[in-house]
Amino acid sequence: MKYTLSVLSALLISVFAGHSRSLDVIPAPQKVDFGKGICSLAETGGLDAVKTGISKALAAEEYTIKISPKGIRVKGGSEAGVFYAFQTLRQMQDSYGDALPCCKIKDAPRYSWRGFMLDESRHFLGMAYVKKTLEQMARFKMNKFHWHLTDSQGWRIQIDAYPALTSVGGIGNNSDPNAECRFYTKDQIREIIRYAESLHIEVIPEIDMPGHATAANKAYPEHSGGVTERYPNFTFNVGREQTYTFLETILREVAELFPSTYIHLGADEVFFGNACWNDNPDIQALIKKENLDGLKGAEGYFVRRMAGFVMSLGKTPILWDDALDVGIGSDCIIMWWRHDNQEHLHKALSEGYRTVLCPRLPCYFDYVQAEDHIQGPKRSGHWNPTDRMYMFPDNSDKEGDPHTGSAWNLSEKEKSFILGMQANLWTERVQNTVRADFMTWPRLCALAEAAWSQPEVKDYADFSARMEGACRYLDGKGVYYYDLRNPARTPEPLQPAKYNK
Repeated sequence: MKYTLSVLSALLISVFAGHSRSLDVIPAPQKVDFGKGICSLAETGGLDAVKTGISKALAAEEYTIKISPKGIRVKGGSEAGVFYAFQTLRQMQDSYGDALPCCKIKDAPRYSWRGFMLDESRHFLGMAYVKKTLEQMARFKMNKFHWHLTDSQGWRIQIDAYPALTSVGGIGNNSDPNAECRFYTKDQIREIIRYAESLHIEVIPEIDMPGHATAANKAYPEHSGGVTERYPNFTFNVGREQTYTFLETILREVAELFPSTYIHLGADEVFFGNACWNDNPDIQALIKKENLDGLKGAEGYFVRRMAGFVMSLGKTPILWDDALDVGIGSDCIIMWWRHDNQEHLHKALSEGYRTVLCPRLPCYFDYVQAEDHIQGPKRSGHWNPTDRMYMFPDNSDKEGDPHTGSAWNLSEKEKSFILGMQANLWTERVQNTVRADFMTWPRLCALAEAAWSQPEVKDYADFSARMEGACRYLDGKGVYYYDLRNPARTPEPLQPAKYNK
């Protein structure tokens, strides 16, 4: 619905009177100075007639917009800055129609990392869904797509040197171990990367190791670290030299395929399946040869070696914060996900590791988003509502809440190593695109603004009002989102049946 003439008139009256109001834009721009009058897009040629330019005086993702009755001028610090300016203008057009309020906008992101992680190992959602998600991310100025392509339930990326990784490892998902083989060919991945680049989004692959390796070990069992009762073949054999050759060959192909600066190596939750290392002669020989401190020493040896190899490929390795326990020894990026282990956040930042904030509370989107939702997990009685996501990481919505930045006591130097924020959608309980959309939106709008806008701009009540425009956009894209305005309109989709037993 466009603004009616009466609403537009009221807006103009408030502007003429000198009263500022927020634009109907997500994320909220850093600074808006309203002028007098309107810009008629019909008379000035529309958004296609906007004059653009690159300014070296602006940071790469920074932009300015000047809207006057005569037309619109845009400047960006780079093509990305210009692109973000047009996202602002398109949202304004959707809300105000062809009569935009005259104003000057100066805007820049708070964080350089504004990310979303999609897990397609547990359940494969497909290229059309990934493209749709990328388009929606771009609408709200997000710039990192972290793609979790390998895990225990399925291997989803073509590797020429080892075709069984997909033909065997691509069979099954978290609902059905015998589900049809699903994976992305290299050509499909290239198409997705090209599309993401057109939206100024960097696609970052994750190849999880040395744990979460069951699908790969199903295809090539000679590289398994061994069997435990609950997590059989969960790890790679970190003591076998041929395993390093195997993984280096894989990573070399990944590095050639993805232009991203980064490769994510996982390195999390190895303890789930490494008890068998005590009986593995290769790993015990490695521990003895390298004088390592038991299983953690062997894990650390693997992580340092593989991170070093990624760096030799000209890429920056990314690791989950678990790796801080075993010693990293190189210039990695840390993703802090364990909200209840704040010591690791302090350790990463105090030691100068660039860090992305993605703690389970409030950044895990597989957790339910309302108290009465039952189709998904909660964490110690907590769920992840939109308002909690919006306020992260600046302040708490509850007295004494330890899960926001106000409780972390970070120094200014430590804060300088925070790259940004990311939401993670793990798909153990997300078996189709309808449920994926429901768990993602509108929470991803909240993260987009939390990562872009400065704390002094953030206002949840104002954000909620501006979500009207975002909801119209999502409706137009056929997104089945959790409708905060009327929850009964979009009932909670079912999780996989095995979780309701």
